[in-house]
Amino acid sequence: MIDKKNLEIVVNEWLEKTDYFLVDLSVSSDDRIVVVIDHAEGVWIEDCVALSRFIEERFDREEQDYELEVGSAGLGQPFMVHRQWEIHIGDPVETQMKDGHKYMGELTAVDETGFNMLVEMKVKAEGAKRAKKEMVDVRCAFADVAYTKYLIKVK
Repeated sequence: MIDKKNLEIVVNEWLEKTDYFLVDLSVSSDDRIVVVIDHAEGVWIEDCVALSRFIEERFDREEQDYELEVGSAGLGQPFMVHRQWEIHIGDPVETQMKDGHKYMGELTAVDETGFNMLVEMKVKAEGAKRAKKEMVDVRCAFADVAYTKYLIKVK
């Protein structure tokens, strides 16, 4: 069986030479390896191939039979690692809270405990008859978030 820790060392060795970062790495009991990477400007297929070859050079298929898949974090897929929030500051995102609330807006800041979004909401000012739409800064703690993902807007 492929040792996940050794595999992660190899993947990180390749990543150190690039601006890519690891999103997910899994090894199943039948040695199916899945490596998911991301980059601030998107992932190129040529780089997935390069990482795949780099891994194959270090894990001999004659000694251990395995299946290898190297791919990108899918556009519109939930963020899995902190750096994904960081690279999407200024972008539109959708966040589903564990309590059921859903927010769509611009990701404006991220830190160790959570992130901020600018969200258009109806706000009723004191003494006003009707609520008006306003941009509101919403703070989301990671512990309260079910998922956050890049929001694809179609015009």
